[in-house]
Amino acid sequence: MSSVAVVRNARDLLDEAGLDGAFLVRDLDTGAEIGFETDTPYPTASLVKMPLAVAVLERVARGDLDPATPVEVAPGRITTPGPTGLSRFRHPARIAVDDLLYVSTSISDSVAADALFDLVPPAAVTAELRRLRVDGITVRHRAGELADTPAERLGPDQVHLAHSLAIGAATPGQGHPLPQLDVTRANVGSARAFVDLLHALWRPTTIRPATAARVRTLLGDNLHRQRLTPDFTSDASRWSSKTGTLLHLRHEVGVVEHADGQSYAIAALTASRVPAAAQPGSEATMAQVARSLHDHLRSGALPWWG
Repeated sequence: MSSVAVVRNARDLLDEAGLDGAFLVRDLDTGAEIGFETDTPYPTASLVKMPLAVAVLERVARGDLDPATPVEVAPGRITTPGPTGLSRFRHPARIAVDDLLYVSTSISDSVAADALFDLVPPAAVTAELRRLRVDGITVRHRAGELADTPAERLGPDQVHLAHSLAIGAATPGQGHPLPQLDVTRANVGSARAFVDLLHALWRPTTIRPATAARVRTLLGDNLHRQRLTPDFTSDASRWSSKTGTLLHLRHEVGVVEHADGQSYAIAALTASRVPAAAQPGSEATMAQVARSLHDHLRSGALPWWG
C-alpha cells in the first residue's frame, strides 16, 4: 500500500470512530516520518506532565533543586472517578521531589504535578523547553486547573452533557469557552512538538543525559496502558509513554523500542465527536491508526505527510 493510501485509510478509520486527530511517527535514527495534521495545536491535558518532569530534572542536574527535599502536599480529596494517586488522598503527605516526579509522571497524578509546579512554575517550564530548543509546546497553567470542568460538577449519569459542551462549543479557530480547551489559553502542543521532545529524550543532545534517562524510565513505568500499549508492547518491543485525557480529548505519546534496535517516536492526539466518557472503541482505533503508520514506516516505505 502506498503512503498516500495508508494516510487516507488512517483518516477514514478515525472519522468512522468519531475522532479528529493528529498523528506522527518518526524513526529516531533516520528521521524518516509519516503523519497528518502534525502541526495542529491541541490542548495537552496530562501530557504537560512530561515537559514538567524535564524542567524539574534539568534544575536538579544544575544543582538548583535537591531531589531528596521533602515537600508537604495537601490531600486532593477528589471522589469523582478518574483521578489517581495523591488526588484521592484524604490526609496531608510528605513526599520527596524525586518521588513526586514518579507520582506525577508515571501515575499521572495532578496533585503531585502541582507540587512540582510550585517549584517550577508553568512559565519556567516553557522557558526551559525553549532553552532546550524544543518548540511547539507551551505551558500556561497548573495541572489542577484541568479538573475544573463541568464534568466535575455533574453526576455520573450526566457526564455526557459535559462532553456535549466540550464538543459543541468549539469555534473553527480552536477557541472554546472552557479555558482548558481553548488553544490560546490552554497548555498546548502539536504532534510534531511532542515527537521532537521524545526524540530529544531518546537521542539527547541539548537535554542532559541524566535528565533524559530518568524521564525515559518514568515513561516506561506509565501505569495507564489501555490506549496504544496493546498494539506496541510485546516480548520483542518496549513501549514507554504518557497519556492525556480531558473530556473529549484522548492523547498518547511515546516511543517503541524494538529488539532489532529500531526505535520510533509516536504522537497520537485526538478529539472525539461522541459525547461519552467511556470510549474503548475510540482508544482501540487510536492504536490501530498509530500501528498502521508505524508498520508502514518500519517496512521501509517512503514517508509522506497528509
